[in-house]
Amino acid sequence: MQYDPVFFSRMLTELTLSFHIIFATIGVGVPVMIALAEWRGIRTNDPHYLLLARRWTRGFVITVAVGVVTGTAIGLQLSLLWPSFMKIAGQAIALPLFLETFAFFIEAIFLGIYLYTWDRFKKKTTHLLLMIPIVIGSSASAFFITTLNAFMNTPRGFTLENGVIKNLQPLVAMFNPATPTKVSHVLASSYTTCALILAAIAAWQLLRGKDHVYHKKALKLTMTAAFVFAISTAAIGDLSGKFLAKYQPEKLAAAEWHFETETHAPLILGGALDENNEVIYGISIPYMLSVLAHNDPAGEVIGLNDFPKDEWPPLVIHYLFNFKIASGMFLVLVGLLYLFRRRLSRTLEAPRWLLRMIVVAGPLAMLTIEVGWFFAELGRQPWILRGFMKVSDAATTSDHVDMMLVLFCFLYLLLGFTVVRVLGKLFRKHDVFEEMITLGIEKGGRRP
Repeated sequence: MQYDPVFFSRMLTELTLSFHIIFATIGVGVPVMIALAEWRGIRTNDPHYLLLARRWTRGFVITVAVGVVTGTAIGLQLSLLWPSFMKIAGQAIALPLFLETFAFFIEAIFLGIYLYTWDRFKKKTTHLLLMIPIVIGSSASAFFITTLNAFMNTPRGFTLENGVIKNLQPLVAMFNPATPTKVSHVLASSYTTCALILAAIAAWQLLRGKDHVYHKKALKLTMTAAFVFAISTAAIGDLSGKFLAKYQPEKLAAAEWHFETETHAPLILGGALDENNEVIYGISIPYMLSVLAHNDPAGEVIGLNDFPKDEWPPLVIHYLFNFKIASGMFLVLVGLLYLFRRRLSRTLEAPRWLLRMIVVAGPLAMLTIEVGWFFAELGRQPWILRGFMKVSDAATTSDHVDMMLVLFCFLYLLLGFTVVRVLGKLFRKHDVFEEMITLGIEKGGRRP
């Protein structure tokens, strides 16, 4: 294959973002779950919830460390792989990048204090209050970084004259039209995903026969939170569809294989395209695309044929969009089934078929995050800065990006292996039942 710096720059950036987003999602969502567990433990005077918060915090610290490495890699790659983009956009989005550093410092400082002050305060709420700046700092980090991605989709707050950026308005650039839906969707989906991952761990322990109330309470807390967050994510996803219809109609049209501008537009699920761009084998839901775009069955949806063909996003994003919809519906359904079942039985017990669904829901939620980011980035193609700069004009011309790709592949494999090994060893060494005995929550004897 002929060397192409644009291709390898895209590959390396996609690899880094795909790996980093795992730890970024955990970094945003897990602090919220830790805070909920500790709050629940204090409110009900239940040591099991307090132990949940304590153990989740230990694992969270490990993922934060890896997230720092991958986040630093992204910062370096923006400058090294996309110098033309940073020459222009870097000036406009310097403010959120600067503020993100402070948000991370706040999170890191208070995380260290929180971690080493368990049982050191007379009032348990004092320790819980330390979690507030951690939650704010982690979510603020996501906010500031996501505004950069939002800016790439709807650039505002500057003018470009002969390749020179002028009339900078940093706040306008940061609070661009894409910011509200992008940020809220990232936060809600991160909270949902982390709740489901923690729920999957609890469900897995119950399936393995560790039938202890500790795991059942963990499942109750995480699944209740997951359902609330999943509903919020779905509602924000609906708002995102309306945003696309207004600001990125070509992306919505590509996602739904909608080629002709029309009213009463149907929503297409699945299918394939023939040589004439006609949809075959797909499922058509009448009027639903117009409803998604405008809340009106008669709303007009712009078709792809209204745009130059060289500005069409890749049509493969249709499948990514369909996957997001199907996955989101499944995650909401799992949460609904758990809550409905618990209300009927009025116990913490869950049938094995439901536990298996929850185990699947955890990894599926993280996969949906990955697919969502691929949809977001591919859907903006061929633009890196929509309307101003294409990806092909922004990449480096270096001859060694392919070597960087190989090196970073090895780095991420090493980091991935290390974090799995360290987390596994950490929780094997600190067995939950032995820890309950040590803390006086359980008496010694037969394991549950």
